[in-house]
Amino acid sequence: MNGKITRKNPVTMPTPVGNYTHITRIPKEADLFVTSGQIGVDMKGDIPIDFNAQVKNTFINMKHVPESEALDENNIIKVNIWATEKIDWDYLYSEWDGLFGENYPAMTIGYISELGLPEIKIEIELWAAKPE
Repeated sequence: MNGKITRKNPVTMPTPVGNYTHITRIPKEADLFVTSGQIGVDMKGDIPIDFNAQVKNTFINMKHVPESEALDENNIIKVNIWATEKIDWDYLYSEWDGLFGENYPAMTIGYISELGLPEIKIEIELWAAKPE
C-alpha cells in the first residue's frame, strides 16, 4: 500500500459541488488526529460579531492547531463545518483555497440553530493523519 495520504474523486461519482474530495485514503500505520471544533476567537479571547471575521479567525486557528503537532494542510483529511447563519461561500472558499490550495480534504457542512456560545457563528472540526 502507498504510505501517503491520497485523495480522489471517483469517475463513477458526480463532480463535487464544492472544494472537497469524495474519498481520502489514509495508510494503515498512520497516526490519526482529531481536533475540537475551531472557532473565530482571536489570541486575546475576542470573538468578532461579523461572520466573515469569525471565518478568518477560524482559518487562522485551523492552521495553528495542526502545526502544534508538526502537521500541515496536507495532513488534514476531513473537515466538518457547522454554521448558524448563511455562509458567504466566496469568502470562505478564498480562505479555504489559501489553506488547502487544490489539495482538498473531505468536507461536511451543516447549518444549525446554535453553537456552544451564543456569539459563535461558525465552528470547524479537523481530522488529520500522519503516515509513518
